[in-house]
Amino acid sequence: MSKLPLSDTQKASSNSESWFTSWFDTPYYHILYKDRDDKEAQIFMDNIVHYLNLPEEAKILDLACGKGRHSIYLNEMGFDVTGADLSENSIAEAKKSENDKLHFAVHDMRQPCTEKYDAILNLFTSFGYFENDEDNFKTLKSIHDSLTEYGFAVIDFMNVYTVIDNLVESELKTVDGIDFHIKRSVVDGYILKEINFTDKGEAYHFTEKVRALTLEDFEQMMEEAGIYLLDTFGDYKLKKFFKNQSERLIMLFK
Repeated sequence: MSKLPLSDTQKASSNSESWFTSWFDTPYYHILYKDRDDKEAQIFMDNIVHYLNLPEEAKILDLACGKGRHSIYLNEMGFDVTGADLSENSIAEAKKSENDKLHFAVHDMRQPCTEKYDAILNLFTSFGYFENDEDNFKTLKSIHDSLTEYGFAVIDFMNVYTVIDNLVESELKTVDGIDFHIKRSVVDGYILKEINFTDKGEAYHFTEKVRALTLEDFEQMMEEAGIYLLDTFGDYKLKKFFKNQSERLIMLFK
């Protein structure tokens, strides 16, 4: 079977430096991940907000917010929330939920914000997307520089040790009648996910590429950036982090 030529969108997705720009802006990204557990996400928000003991009128930045599911829930808890994401389509959808204390904006996480926040949350492995390690460092520094004097930041990242140990190399996932053929691998310090599918007679190919950053990698970057790592957790119930068994790597810093 001959390989179909790539469309302009698909060509863009093949560029490792901009895979997130094209993939996150397609409806297929949201279709594939539509079964994400909102209840689990809300439990995490409840736990982290309680742990941080944020004041009632705290200003929170949800960085890489997607369509804003965490932002909306945090706003329902009474906080002044801004959701920021590089995807224009996601932000356009999120803006439908805006109110006086809930706002959304297109923003590149490598750039510091014009405002300061009492808490900045970077959730669901929304870090390590960039080809250049310097850009990952810039992102970390920008988060730190966008905090108020007494503010806290949280990065919710995958635990690469358990991800690699439990890597499912090949998977078929059918959602809304679309067969997503998924292949996973570890290449040159990145965890790759190749996604192939056909819809309405057209073939698509997208790649997710995330730097396999360990706690030690983050600690080194934080030290260079003058960031103080306060605590680490291994799951959304904020249990202690163990590198060989924890589901997540959740870092609290200032």
